[in-house]
Amino acid sequence: MCQVRKTSVMSDIHSTAYRYDAVCTELGVTPNPYIVKMLEKEKEETVLMKKRGEFKENMHLYLAGNNQLLTDKRLVDQDMLVLYKTLQNNLYVTSLDLRFNNITDEGAKHIAKLIEESASIRDINLMSNDIGPEGGEILARALQTNESLKALRLTGNKIGNRGGMALAQMLQVNTTLEALDVADCDLTIESVIALSTVLHQNKTLKALNVNRPLLFTQQEETTVHYAKMLKVNTSIEEIHLQKYDMRDFGATRLAENLMQNNTLKCLNLSCNRITRDGALEISKVLKENTAIEVLDLGYNRLEDDGACHIAEALKTYNTNLQTLVVSFNNIGNKGLCALADALKVNTSLKQIFIWGNKLEEPATIAFASLLENGRIEPQDTDIRSYVVDGVTKLCELNNSIRRHYYYAPSYGDDVPSWQPRGQNPRGSDVVAIKNFTTY
Repeated sequence: MCQVRKTSVMSDIHSTAYRYDAVCTELGVTPNPYIVKMLEKEKEETVLMKKRGEFKENMHLYLAGNNQLLTDKRLVDQDMLVLYKTLQNNLYVTSLDLRFNNITDEGAKHIAKLIEESASIRDINLMSNDIGPEGGEILARALQTNESLKALRLTGNKIGNRGGMALAQMLQVNTTLEALDVADCDLTIESVIALSTVLHQNKTLKALNVNRPLLFTQQEETTVHYAKMLKVNTSIEEIHLQKYDMRDFGATRLAENLMQNNTLKCLNLSCNRITRDGALEISKVLKENTAIEVLDLGYNRLEDDGACHIAEALKTYNTNLQTLVVSFNNIGNKGLCALADALKVNTSLKQIFIWGNKLEEPATIAFASLLENGRIEPQDTDIRSYVVDGVTKLCELNNSIRRHYYYAPSYGDDVPSWQPRGQNPRGSDVVAIKNFTTY
């Protein structure tokens, strides 16, 4: 169980800021200007909310190191020690965004202690730090006793096979974690299969991102293992299998087992080698009208025939799919027009992303018509139509299902008005849990 020390707990921003200053004095270190700035901004927001008669119960502590409009210095391991001592008895801060800093295995030890002792932290983002196998193992060990953390993002930390195996072992006993992101972590076939194996029994995890493992095999064993897991798992709602070198054999095994899955809502198979034959099998899943709401097939090899298979399922059977990504699939007029025709009949699909295909005039006219009559809203696609010398063209819009995964926006609707330019306290995350759908 979480080891909460029997001392007074802090439940507002003023006591949190006071505790941070006290810890810095105790350790004899200079307060980090970035942390001080974010705590001051929280104080300002709290004052404004009180004037409006509102009350804030918790705080998302945003400390991403890649936002140059907020800081020119990334956090290091010593900052993690100070944060641990500041937040160990804190009930006000419930979420930490520490991505793109210089946190190593030593810093991971302090974060692990925080995980063990905090009863309030629900979400920790450690994306793109310098945590290695030892740090991954330490974090996994802390999660074996934690009963509060819901989401952990380790994207880009090279925890390798050792860290991946430790996380798989953790999932055998942890009954709280709902979202785990270990994409780009250099997991090998052993740890990737271990994660799929424990999910036969784990009934808590809802979202899993295992993009880009290091697989030196042509047999697609990992895909087969995940397919078998999805056949029996009743809790996973979102899974990302990007960059698995998946071909039609793997797509077929997935499709066969997904026929019996009624819980998966988001399936990411982008950046693989799926062709028309794999698309045919996936279309059969769509025809069964399973729970899938988001399907990402971007950067594959569907071409016209594959797009036509998907279009047929949308046109005649499926009423659940809400988002479809087929960007960069070498689809021509035939396939794109088939998808456009399907949208005239299908009323459940809200978002479609097609940029990067062969956008010639018949296809451009078809999608321009969908945009003009309001069937597809501008914010729900990655294209916009325009006319030059009587010829309809499409241009790319900066809309994507993968919004703000590797950066924090500095302007626009995603930045709250009270924030300084560049700060986005919620980032992109745990997408939409839906968890990682903005991935």
